[in-house]
Amino acid sequence: MSVVTRFAPSPTGFLHIGGARTALFNWLFARHHGGSFRLRIEDTDRQRSTPEAIEAILEGLQWLGLEWDEEVVYQFSRAQRHAELARGLLVSGRAYHCYASQAELEEMRATARAEGRPMRYDGRWRDRDPAEAPAGVPPVVRLKAPQQGETLIEDSVQGSVRVGNEQLDDMVLLRADGTPTYMLSVVVDDHDMGITHVIRGDDHLTNAFRQTQLYRALDWEPPTFAHVPLIHGPDGAKLSKRHGALGVEAYREMGYLPEALCNYLLRLGWGHGDEEIISREQAVAWFDLPAVGRSAARFDFAKLEHLNAHYLREADDTRLVELVAATYLQGVDETGRARLLAGMPGLKPRARTIKELAELARFYAEQRPLVCNDKAAKLLQAEGAAALLQRLAERLAALPDWNEAAIETEVRTLAEAEDIKLGAVAQPLRAALSGSNVSPGVFEVAAILGREESLGRIADAIGGAVTAD
Repeated sequence: MSVVTRFAPSPTGFLHIGGARTALFNWLFARHHGGSFRLRIEDTDRQRSTPEAIEAILEGLQWLGLEWDEEVVYQFSRAQRHAELARGLLVSGRAYHCYASQAELEEMRATARAEGRPMRYDGRWRDRDPAEAPAGVPPVVRLKAPQQGETLIEDSVQGSVRVGNEQLDDMVLLRADGTPTYMLSVVVDDHDMGITHVIRGDDHLTNAFRQTQLYRALDWEPPTFAHVPLIHGPDGAKLSKRHGALGVEAYREMGYLPEALCNYLLRLGWGHGDEEIISREQAVAWFDLPAVGRSAARFDFAKLEHLNAHYLREADDTRLVELVAATYLQGVDETGRARLLAGMPGLKPRARTIKELAELARFYAEQRPLVCNDKAAKLLQAEGAAALLQRLAERLAALPDWNEAAIETEVRTLAEAEDIKLGAVAQPLRAALSGSNVSPGVFEVAAILGREESLGRIADAIGGAVTAD
């Protein structure tokens, strides 16, 4: 049997972080077994489904590198097929028309609340003569579910799980207007798409019992289910926006790399020994359902940032320049790009996100005169700083070769000649060249900026053109 998995989001919002992990697990399981990963957009809620949300889901999956196989399936377009199968169950006697009114259903809910139990339809039309149907009342179609025994699921994560059939009622398959319900549509689509494994959050476990009953009513073999525990916040509570329950696009905007986010999501509920840094190739080779835990994972931004910092250090410098220039430093000219590329090895070990990297790198791309931060401005405004930089500039201007080693030698020579600490020269020089009190090595910075730009920035500082932001 060839493995076929699916990711089936509802386009009523963006691709949230829990959905991204579900997609990742399905993608990895399919790739690990040499199978197929399908995408289905469950757009049956016509009022809440939006083209913008669909586009955000597709873009989010592509950004994460979770490419799907074959064409995207849109559930709403298959409504006729879903309804036909429900009508077939009516003919075979495995479903029936229910004429219960809203008032009757509300009475059932009130009774259930009073008795402290979940609402279950009481089956009042299950075996009733259709001739008793009230005139002019469009019925719903309900599954004639088994009332005795139990429904058993051999779940690949949860193990053997079962429910007494008396706890499940006859679920609606077709609404009074003839439109199919979510439960019917999911079962039919999974069958028609050849889905062999349904990997999803354990909040769908109750649905799995009902869906298994429907599979059997249709004489179909149910897929293998794997219900993965949900992601919780660091405090153990249900994941919310304050914990990190954001859309994938928000993580992209915050400066996380897709490979870092995927690595982090992979480790939320799945493990391979003590491995923390797991490449995409390793993930495909190692991922399987037995290693998925049964306990809820806890989202931790600190761990995500740690992973992202690792992937930043490993990332290609040209790629990082493009990300920084395209997202945070728009309008960078070729000279600025060249400086960014040359400076990237010294910048990326200092950053945890692309956003932080862009802020650290900004001085390479900015035009003169720079705007200083407060601490840099104080360094440049300190007594004697301008005169010291003037003497340093004269020495630097006379250098026969402009390189990191030569610049460092000249700065050290001046410090010795003035009988001051190296930092007393290097810090105001850093402020003049970067507009900040923090940067990569100042000699490296000067070498990358070049003689003309470095001397120009020092001149700006001496002339007082640098101001605090």
